[in-house]
Amino acid sequence: MRCPFCHHTDDRVVDSRSVREGRAVRRRRECLKCERRFTTYEYIEERPLQVLKRDGEREPFDRRKLLTSLQIATAKRPVTPAEIDRIVEEIERELDRRESGEAGSKEIGEMVMDRLKRRDHIAYVRFASVYRNFQDPEEFLLEFRDLRDKQTRREYRKVQPEFELPGLGADDEDEGAGQAGN
Repeated sequence: MRCPFCHHTDDRVVDSRSVREGRAVRRRRECLKCERRFTTYEYIEERPLQVLKRDGEREPFDRRKLLTSLQIATAKRPVTPAEIDRIVEEIERELDRRESGEAGSKEIGEMVMDRLKRRDHIAYVRFASVYRNFQDPEEFLLEFRDLRDKQTRREYRKVQPEFELPGLGADDEDEGAGQAGN
């Protein structure tokens, strides 16, 4: 490693630590010539993830684009920068586990919307309106109604005892919740 101060190439490692959830190693080094210390990071060389866009083009996954879109959707909302970083990290980890090394932009957008829907409904609708390209206010209204209905069902289930209905399994819970009174 070349010293950033005197450009000498011999150094010794003073300290090593795992960072970024084990995906990198931070090393503190000391130059053997000028004795100044500097920090380096080592990352596993990963195959680049390709994003398949709607128009059929492929482009390398760009973490900054994902981060920026989340920052825009959550602007002036009670979502902290740390929460945004966590969402991006979760999505990156999920994408890194793929065998193919490729993900569709639609799929990434759905991953973002799923996480935003659980965290902040307004940020979710902001992101969805751009991602799904809402063309008129009716589309917003439909999305809000869907969110409201799901929230109402969740609240209803909290106060109502659970009764198993014939023919409904756990998978049919959302669809059957509105039919309980019929």
